[in-house]
Amino acid sequence: MKRVGIIALLHESNTFLHQPTTIEHFTANLLVSGAAVLQAFQGTPHEVGGFLQALAEDPDAEPVGIFAARAMPYGTITADCWNQLMQQLQDSLQHAGPLDGLLVAPHGATVAESAADADGCWLQLVRRLVGPQLPIVGTLDLHANVSRQMVTACDALFGYRTNPHLDQFAQGLEAGRCLLNALHTGIRPVMAFRQLPLCVNIERQATAEPQGQRLWQTAERLQSHPEMLSVSCLYGFPYSDVPEMGASVIAVARQHTQVAETAAAEMASTWWAQRDEFTGQLISVRQAIALALQDRQQDPHRPVGLLEMGDNVGGGSPGDGTWVAHGWREFGAGPCLTVLADPDVVKLAVAAGIGSTLRITIGGKLDPQRHGPPLPDDWTVHSLSDGRFSESQPRHGGYSQFNQGPTAVLHGASGLTVVATTLRVAPLSLQQVLSQQLNPADFAAIILKGVHAPVAAYAPVCSRLIRINTSGVTTADLTELQFKQRRHPLFPWELTTDWQA
Repeated sequence: MKRVGIIALLHESNTFLHQPTTIEHFTANLLVSGAAVLQAFQGTPHEVGGFLQALAEDPDAEPVGIFAARAMPYGTITADCWNQLMQQLQDSLQHAGPLDGLLVAPHGATVAESAADADGCWLQLVRRLVGPQLPIVGTLDLHANVSRQMVTACDALFGYRTNPHLDQFAQGLEAGRCLLNALHTGIRPVMAFRQLPLCVNIERQATAEPQGQRLWQTAERLQSHPEMLSVSCLYGFPYSDVPEMGASVIAVARQHTQVAETAAAEMASTWWAQRDEFTGQLISVRQAIALALQDRQQDPHRPVGLLEMGDNVGGGSPGDGTWVAHGWREFGAGPCLTVLADPDVVKLAVAAGIGSTLRITIGGKLDPQRHGPPLPDDWTVHSLSDGRFSESQPRHGGYSQFNQGPTAVLHGASGLTVVATTLRVAPLSLQQVLSQQLNPADFAAIILKGVHAPVAAYAPVCSRLIRINTSGVTTADLTELQFKQRRHPLFPWELTTDWQA
């Protein structure tokens, strides 16, 4: 039997958020060792679910759960938290017994106070512990800020190819099959890496839109070479202020390094030639609402989805931003729905009970100057729930079970309905609304705290999705953010950048 270890450490770190990520954020989501790793991901649409499927297809393979940690995107991981994670990872690996190979799932945009290149740090730790002869194959999030340390620690890395991320399972399956082939044939894959001097604006990162389609057509063509296994375009995560921030290309070949190098160079050159297409198209709140009202005239039976980019929960934002809600109350027309993380309001609603009316403010608590001031109104408590819901379809992030904590639905006298939650949950699933007995068709607009992650869930029920530039720690206007660690030159800041792949 081939004993294949599985390790996952997944966190997208927003270094512009003042609040840090602590060990409690991981224990609230996922922090397990040993057999519990397999139990956590068995049957899920996650990349680790793909690992397990690949191993299940091979009668000679035995999955060995080692370590898995995951937390919702938030601020930089504290040094204490990182030390605890690394100690548990090291202890779990040392107690796993003999291994023939490793499947790993780093995010690629993880930052700790004591390790700016956190994913490179833990992958190199694993490589040192297992030695150079053990094959290591893994996956990367499309938003990975890829470093040389990540690449040199592994034999092959397969990046997600879709945003929203709907192919995590497929990439995990490919990674698992790649490792098994290496174990059975003795031929280890080879990898080439190119880091472009390019920052891809978050607003331009949808892979199904024209600029993404053109990019991935080239990747698919290069990957069709019989020697190639994968060509990945990693868009990067612009809210991690680290030297590696930005776009990169990884090409994986079966055994010939030059084939991988040629593919990586051509892919990077093609992307660089298209760089202007990845500069953000920014629309203000007022402009977006005007577009929404026009759309409502043409399709009055479906809501317009208003994507609030500056408060993107999936990018680490607090989820209590109010800029778009204030804008709708000022310029919009008709009922509007939004989800806001506000545990204090939930407590007040629970204490008051269903049917009660409260004169309070909602949202805008964590950083009102950056994310918008609280929303005052007379709020009627419509319903209360435990905030748990399930999603049966593959969705961004590979989640199927959700817990936003005790939840209250409140109707405001001004026409705004708020789903107030105790915990931040990104709008990945329409069940976040349906589970609260709310019908999207009853609203003229739905405010969504995301950029691309909500698309798969909400596009079927919305007449249109409009991405709105607002202030916040995930603003699409990167000139608002003070970068201190980024590379120079880096397009689009340095417009005259000249680069060869």
